Amino acid sequence: MSATVHRLTPTGRVKDPSLDPMMTLVAEDMAAVNAVIVDRMHSKIPLIPELAGHLISGGGKRMRPMLTLASAQLLGYHGTRHHLLAAAVEFIHTATLLHDDVVDGSDLRRGKRTANIIWGNPASVLVGDFLFSRSFELMVEADSLAALKILSNASAVIAEGEVNQLTAVRRVDLHEDRYLDIIGAKTAALFAAACRIAGVVADRPQAEELALDAYGRNLGIAFQLVDDAIDYVSDASTMGKDAGDDFREGKMTLPVILAYARGDEAARGFWRDAVSGRRATDADFAHAVELVRSSRAVEDTMARARHYGQRAIESLAPFADGAAKDTMVEAVEFAVARAY
Repeated sequence: MSATVHRLTPTGRVKDPSLDPMMTLVAEDMAAVNAVIVDRMHSKIPLIPELAGHLISGGGKRMRPMLTLASAQLLGYHGTRHHLLAAAVEFIHTATLLHDDVVDGSDLRRGKRTANIIWGNPASVLVGDFLFSRSFELMVEADSLAALKILSNASAVIAEGEVNQLTAVRRVDLHEDRYLDIIGAKTAALFAAACRIAGVVADRPQAEELALDAYGRNLGIAFQLVDDAIDYVSDASTMGKDAGDDFREGKMTLPVILAYARGDEAARGFWRDAVSGRRATDADFAHAVELVRSSRAVEDTMARARHYGQRAIESLAPFADGAAKDTMVEAVEFAVARAY
């Protein structure tokens, strides 16, 4: 195969990178996936499709199932089993969001009130469980034990990552290595699985499966690093959640880990108070933003995001150049450029 390794730069393309080319590429397949999602969201209990639909139709770009579809096109797959698996990926993602919002006490997602605020925590948890169950039904119907193994393992890893993060909340001594373990599990694992299962249904060599896994995993880490950075440089209308949510929840994301490590005693004292929950006002958040910026913690977090983004792009080297590969490269550029 002829292949090109693209270089990721902070400025990206002549025009801003976008997911639009990937959305266009997979539009026909995505219509089939959406049909599966609508069908399998149905229940004779009206609250289930109502609550699930609130989040599923809430403006998300469905990046993870799109990656499954784009990866299948990269491999030249022409079947339909990936439609079921892409829907399963979206159900897993939605279920984890429902559960996360309960755990975090969030009240805004993608600019809308969260399901737990509207319907309450018990309903959100139970509908999340329903979507997890539906995802496993879809995996079984796809008739691939290997794909079932990959996605079920990813579901377990995501749960482990969430528990790991929960036990790390308000721990000012959290190190970067553990932070990377957390985001590698709670975010990157599903990106990796979403891409890898395309190699399974296309019956491609394990080396190609692992290349897609590496692409998704590194993209997922870059994606989460950017999310954590923009909590300190953006606003609610841009982020789709309240600015400073991570700060008020006492999460030791990488910008805070770096700012704490680089701060003087006064700055460290502030971070200890903030992470413990004793400094959580708007004025405190404004001071936190200044400390993060003055320590160059955001810039260095973004530099790490570009590093993982470049690794994702390099993972595509074994595959032939073409429209699918181009959109997957641009998806990485988009993930990083969201902070600019």
